[in-house]
Amino acid sequence: MYKIENISLEPCHDSAFVKLERMHYTQGGEKRTWDLVQVHDSVAILIYHKSKDAFVLVKQFRPPVYLKNQDGFTYELCAGIVDKKMSLVEIAQEEIEEETGYAVSVERIKKITSFYTAVGFAGAKQELYYVVVDEDDKVHDGGGIDVEAIEVVYLPIDKAKTFIYDEKIVKTPGIMFAMSWWLARV
Repeated sequence: MYKIENISLEPCHDSAFVKLERMHYTQGGEKRTWDLVQVHDSVAILIYHKSKDAFVLVKQFRPPVYLKNQDGFTYELCAGIVDKKMSLVEIAQEEIEEETGYAVSVERIKKITSFYTAVGFAGAKQELYYVVVDEDDKVHDGGGIDVEAIEVVYLPIDKAKTFIYDEKIVKTPGIMFAMSWWLARV
């Protein structure tokens, strides 16, 4: 998709997205410290395309994954950080349209559950939603905004279980959980 070149790493002292901190605390009378990263909470949406009988996923480049596997592309749920003065379901609605090109009302978006991610160093909360779309909802091709380079991918439902357990496919725990939730319902 894109050739990655001229990589360099440097300490990050000022970011709008992450803040490195050291927490000092006492546990059971013993003084302790823990290094952590303060990050935004997020929303993620499992999107089912009715007429295609497929999940609508996003594939995008993630620099930290690139450093681990020299590819960096991950399959993920449509998702976004909570960094706006909007309700969580409104942020989910906005992300669905930006990333995948489907416009849906907030009433159609249903909450599945919430959970904490990266609990060893970040502990961000993610709200997980579900929505059904069809071609009538398509308003543009998707792909994200600004510098996002998102590819919309359709995964047929009959391939989902294999996808979940295929270790060669780089994916997030959230996508695995969401698909398992969906498969357990049918």
